[in-house]
Amino acid sequence: MSFSLSSLFLVCYILKFTLALIILNKEIETSRGMLYPRESETREVRTLDGIWNFVRSDETNPTQGIRDGWFKDDLSKSMPTIPMPVPASYNDITTEQTLRDHVGTVWYDRKFFVPRSWGQDQRVWLRFGSVHYEAFVWINGRSAVKHEMGHLPFETEVTHLLNYGAENRITVMCDNALIQTTVPQGKISEVANDDGVTIIQSYTFDFFNYAGIHRSVHLYTTPKTFIEEVEVKTNLSQNNSVGTVDYSITVNGTAANEAENTLFARLQIYNREGVQVANVTSDSKLVGSLQVDNVKPWWPYLMHSDPGYLYELEIRLYAAKEQLLDVYRLKVGIRTLSWTNTTFLINGKPIYFRGFGRHEDADVRGRGLDNALMARDFNLLKWIGANAYRTSHYPYSEESMQFADQHGIMIIDECPSVDTENFNQVLLDRHKSSLEQLVHRDRNHPSVVMWSIANEPRTGQVNADTYFQFVANYTRSLDSTRPITAAIAVPSNDDKAGRHLDIISFNRYNAWYSNTGRLDMVTQRVISEATGWNKKYDKPVLMSEYGADTLEGLHLQPAFVWSEEFQTEVFSRHFKAFDALRRQKWFIGEFVWNFADFKTAQTYTRVGGNKKGVFTRARQPKAAAHLLRQRYFALGREVDQCNVPNDLFTYIVDVGASNVNHDSADL
Repeated sequence: MSFSLSSLFLVCYILKFTLALIILNKEIETSRGMLYPRESETREVRTLDGIWNFVRSDETNPTQGIRDGWFKDDLSKSMPTIPMPVPASYNDITTEQTLRDHVGTVWYDRKFFVPRSWGQDQRVWLRFGSVHYEAFVWINGRSAVKHEMGHLPFETEVTHLLNYGAENRITVMCDNALIQTTVPQGKISEVANDDGVTIIQSYTFDFFNYAGIHRSVHLYTTPKTFIEEVEVKTNLSQNNSVGTVDYSITVNGTAANEAENTLFARLQIYNREGVQVANVTSDSKLVGSLQVDNVKPWWPYLMHSDPGYLYELEIRLYAAKEQLLDVYRLKVGIRTLSWTNTTFLINGKPIYFRGFGRHEDADVRGRGLDNALMARDFNLLKWIGANAYRTSHYPYSEESMQFADQHGIMIIDECPSVDTENFNQVLLDRHKSSLEQLVHRDRNHPSVVMWSIANEPRTGQVNADTYFQFVANYTRSLDSTRPITAAIAVPSNDDKAGRHLDIISFNRYNAWYSNTGRLDMVTQRVISEATGWNKKYDKPVLMSEYGADTLEGLHLQPAFVWSEEFQTEVFSRHFKAFDALRRQKWFIGEFVWNFADFKTAQTYTRVGGNKKGVFTRARQPKAAAHLLRQRYFALGREVDQCNVPNDLFTYIVDVGASNVNHDSADL
């Protein structure tokens, strides 16, 4: 029996295709430590934020710095450097197109001193809040740590690498290249240009691939035996009057490994006024619970007169003979969270989400941490009456998560998986790793109410079912106390992932990408699609994205695409659909896309970026923001009986002399 050459090629192709479809649910290396750096009686923290030295590698020779040993001495001795702020994206800092669009590696370094006292009977750690996408770090020319995954923290012990009472040098190489096995995915290609060949980074997601050291860099100390991890879970009982805080503490260090040295912890909970409301002494397992009587639960914004109530949990680690080893404090919000196939509840009360998809994005600093901008954003969220947002399409800064806790803003916490496709083993492992790191970082935040495992994944593809079964079940194994969702854009009839989720979220742009300009083709389509999702999966449904690009200041009557009038009309037609769906009980929320305008890759469909924000990139409101504010507060009054701002409606006319009486119930 003989085979033709074409038959042999066909067999090889089928074999290759079959192997590509085989995905195994492998074990993932788990994170350790990563507590947010906080000073205490036993810890010191200092920041390395500021102006660093910076070098852009040759795109055609990205590993040159490794081969030539740029990390062995000052960068300036290898290449000319420029000043670069940290934290910030490097792309928009200069006026150079080559840096804005750079693909590949860049280098940072700076000098710093470490006090002599830090070398005495303690340990020193180096921690990055985020470097996008891949980071390689050296201290004094010696390798310290490598990390892959933007938007998430990483740390390493550097006790043995530092010069105490002397000058030190830190060097960082950052690589922004995205390929089909990174999270998110992208492609690298060589394309001919006027000077020969250039490197092009392409990706399907609709936001700019900012890169660099995006969040703060910290050095901090711990005792030799220290509190490495703390996990808390909370509950309420007796009509929400009694709170329980379950804790689990992990210790690292010499004493923790000595069987004869029994460790224990004393834990105290303090209220906002600094009064102790609970305390307990643990056994050597460092696991237990505290009870808070007359508790003040953590409530979302507008659901209570005092939302976002936080207690302080103080943990003191002791060795035998009452020897104090370490002290760590963290904020705790006490709440319950549950869900059924029709309802999502916090503290036993049904929730209706009203919020946004967002981006960490701003002029000049890109995706870099900016505390002033963060404070402005939360002021705007509260001004407009939102109670939630999704961290589209990657984890946001730890500082913003702390702000959300404090202000009572609920978070759908999303990993960096965007437009996921071409499912394969390497991608699955990295996808799961991104979720492991995310859950590990954010599990103690009361504001985090849901995990989003992907945005607009290609869930109609043949092996999406198995892939997302593995991803969803792995996420549940990390945290079973919160529901799992994903923002899905394929039609419900084609989707293969929804059955593995707890909450169905869907994105759809009626009158924009679908039936552009047709305002008469919005309301019924939204109702029909949401109903289709619910009928298929019998789970709660929310709309995670809808909207229309709007050029600020463009006014056209009758409404026309890109005008402020059109955005307002699109919102209004969606509101009508949402109100019809709310009567079905299983529809639990509406999220506008987007909170503010943001930068994208260059394309003829984007005028300076994505303009779907209800606020400009400078955080000023468009016309639709005022309409949305009226709706969100009206919903808050109806659903949560909240008060409405006095300036919600502009004075028009005194109707007191007429026979028509109006009051706040007209909302």
